[in-house]
Amino acid sequence: MQLPIKAIVVFHSAARAGSISRAADEMGVTPSAVSQQIQLLETHLGVALLTKAGRGVALTEAGERYFSMISEQIEDIEEATGTIRGFRSVTTLTVRATPTLSNKWLLPRLGALLDRHPDLEVRLDGTNEPTDFNQELVDIELRHGNGRWPGLFVEGVAEEQFIPVCAPHYAAPGSLNVEDLPNHRLIHSVKSQAQWATWFQLAEVAPGERWRRVLFDRSHMAIDAATRGMGIALESTLMMDDELKNGRLVCPVAAAPELRIVTQWIVCPRDHLRQKKVRLFLDWLRSERDVWQSAQVGRRF
Repeated sequence: MQLPIKAIVVFHSAARAGSISRAADEMGVTPSAVSQQIQLLETHLGVALLTKAGRGVALTEAGERYFSMISEQIEDIEEATGTIRGFRSVTTLTVRATPTLSNKWLLPRLGALLDRHPDLEVRLDGTNEPTDFNQELVDIELRHGNGRWPGLFVEGVAEEQFIPVCAPHYAAPGSLNVEDLPNHRLIHSVKSQAQWATWFQLAEVAPGERWRRVLFDRSHMAIDAATRGMGIALESTLMMDDELKNGRLVCPVAAAPELRIVTQWIVCPRDHLRQKKVRLFLDWLRSERDVWQSAQVGRRF
């Protein structure tokens, strides 16, 4: 029997997308045409490859094995075909990330990834809205939260240390005691998992009945407000790495209590991990994370 090449390619697209309709959109055909090709391949192989899962599809055990065996070869064929046709082969990776992580950590590093992989085209979608992977064409997400999302691959980006910071012209490093902070304007990131009330409890300081404060719903706005001398912010060393390195922000508190938590998470459906572009991005992200973490060892703020 002749090898059903078209059906194999259609199956690969549907398995990678996790959806018949999404694969149909990508290939410019109808969902019924995709289903017919998959049925043809299943008949040829004598096994079921896909099964319904909610609004999408999931791989059977046989489908899982078959997909892993053919994925690299099909991606190589796609790349070779683009090259022979005389076009630069471009792979688009869609990343969704929180606005602060996008602006403050990913963006300064992203150029190195693009320079290393000139055929990779990255779309960075900066939003706090969690991805519905069954409906949206997002390859991987960096999500803010507690890390508990059943059914998805979840890995912490890094442990962050939250410290009080301000512009050096507002207060010099180590010039204030913990007890002094309630007398200053405190900058609040209202959606942050690290709040001033928690920090004051760790410091065993009662902040008083009323604070002078200014509130922002994005951490990058709170960080920028602190650099402008608006007050003292409680923010993550991960998010304000550049500002701490170049001295635009300093920790004005001597012997500040430590508040360490993971707030940013790598999130995607597990089958997305089979995609070469997702694995490439993850390898790069982990490498950048490890470099950043190594630089934090013994660092004093």
